[in-house]
Amino acid sequence: MDVELYVYDLSKGLARLYSLPLTGTQIDAIYHTSVVLGGVEYYFGQGIQTASPGSTHHGQPMEILRLGKTEIPSDVVEEYIGSLTEIYTPESYDLFLHNCNNFTQDLAMFLVGKSIPEHIRNLPETFLSTPFGQMMKPQIDMALRGVTQAPSQGVQPTPARPAATHAGAPTPSGTVKVVTSLPELETTLASASNTCAVIFFTSSTCPPCKAVYPIYDELAEETASKAVLIKVDVGATPGVGMKYSINATPTFMTFLKGEKLDQWSGANPAQIRGNIRMLVEMAHPVHPHRKLKLPSFQRQITNYVLYKKVPPLEKLVQKLGSDCSKEPTIASIISFIKSSNTNPRVDTPLPDLSAFATTIQSVYPSLPSDSKFAFVDLVRSLFLDPRVSGYFAEEPSQHTLLTLLSPTLSQSKETCPYNLRIILLQLSCNLFSTPLYPTTLINNAQLREKFLALATSSLLDSEHPSIRVVAASFVYNLAAYNHNARWEGKGDPLSEETQVELTAGLIEGITQEEGGNAEALRGLLFALGLLVYEAGVDGEVVELCRVLGAKDAVSGKEGVVGKGNVEGKLVKEVGILLGAL
Repeated sequence: MDVELYVYDLSKGLARLYSLPLTGTQIDAIYHTSVVLGGVEYYFGQGIQTASPGSTHHGQPMEILRLGKTEIPSDVVEEYIGSLTEIYTPESYDLFLHNCNNFTQDLAMFLVGKSIPEHIRNLPETFLSTPFGQMMKPQIDMALRGVTQAPSQGVQPTPARPAATHAGAPTPSGTVKVVTSLPELETTLASASNTCAVIFFTSSTCPPCKAVYPIYDELAEETASKAVLIKVDVGATPGVGMKYSINATPTFMTFLKGEKLDQWSGANPAQIRGNIRMLVEMAHPVHPHRKLKLPSFQRQITNYVLYKKVPPLEKLVQKLGSDCSKEPTIASIISFIKSSNTNPRVDTPLPDLSAFATTIQSVYPSLPSDSKFAFVDLVRSLFLDPRVSGYFAEEPSQHTLLTLLSPTLSQSKETCPYNLRIILLQLSCNLFSTPLYPTTLINNAQLREKFLALATSSLLDSEHPSIRVVAASFVYNLAAYNHNARWEGKGDPLSEETQVELTAGLIEGITQEEGGNAEALRGLLFALGLLVYEAGVDGEVVELCRVLGAKDAVSGKEGVVGKGNVEGKLVKEVGILLGAL
């Protein structure tokens, strides 16, 4: 998708006329910017807002700049913008320190890795460097706040009903595929060999055909990725009518798993809707879990477990040692965490994360064991800021820290100190402070395997109840991330092999948990339920649950938890889940 920067002048030309005599510096405009992507204009004012391009209360842009083209999927873009809503709130807006241009800078860097023009980014600094700017800052901020934060007067973009795509164009999910040749029809039909397809044979001289076009479009939108809906004009596509023996239009032909299922003619809306919906149900039978009442699992999980407690930084500095804590980039990280702990996060400028990533490479390997624990705890606190975790998830240096931790992650519990193991697991939980990092962690096989090994071994650590809780929290976060993608119909981010490994650890952990550690048992049960909910009935996860007696293990906890508390409800729901398979 193309990415454009819309540039507006809030002063309506007055800055160019009066800036030089008043400030001694030529300022061409008071810039307001927005990013246009996929037919939507995104900007920061009354929080993050959207509008149809050029329809906001700012009027028409003075300039439109093409920033480039992004290949990032739209759902990832939406997740990233969603993560910025905590930072760019209506209350956090400041014309000089936290404005629309800061938002477009962040979004532009994410989408195309390119900054917005420097003269726009540096305008507040340019203005405030003048005596007049310092004197007039409060008055100008108040005068322009209403302009910058006013609700948009433009028409808010609403998704239009997808129209049939043109022949030869990629077909977005939920739209009708129009084909114009017999080979194209055969290829499109073959693409649905694992699901179902409908061919709508029409002609330009058929009024009843045109009457049901909107119904067919609605069904394409309704069935989305579950079916391929095709439209072909037999009069304009030689060979199709003869190949499929079409003698009248409209005619509909359905296919299930590559085999012809049914055929009928006529423009009866009820028949068309009923037959196509029945076809989709046959191709995608409702999972048995959908028929149950399971409020804990029949929803999207909105909260991940994060370890938010900031350690006593004075003691942390002592453990790092004077040489390490006085290193400039590490000192700036400590200062940032202190400031974030006492001030709103959005008011705390980020430290130089690139320099910190470089420093990690030279400092961390040589630290003694106690200092390594303190260093990882420092990073754990740092990663609570989604701006930080988002940066490390996207930048080339993203794996620097975790790569250095790999040898530590590989140590057994006999050789890796308990305090370092538990803080590593807490850090792994805090990677979920941004929607961007889980994908990075899951896709890096080496790191994923080492974190999983640390987590599963810690689930069975009978000597340390606290570490079992943190390990269960990390596995819960992974299971919740996988569950959310499955719930949205996007497939499982976690491989079946990884899910089997997690499931085995969870069942064993539940079996060994005697109920004294309610928090650990709650995490184990919830994580197991999330992995099992709507898992493939004939898949390896379900088969493992049968082999290991997961249902009996869960049901066996009824006697050690109360019926009315959270753990008791989870025992009941997870037992029902397992019993339905």
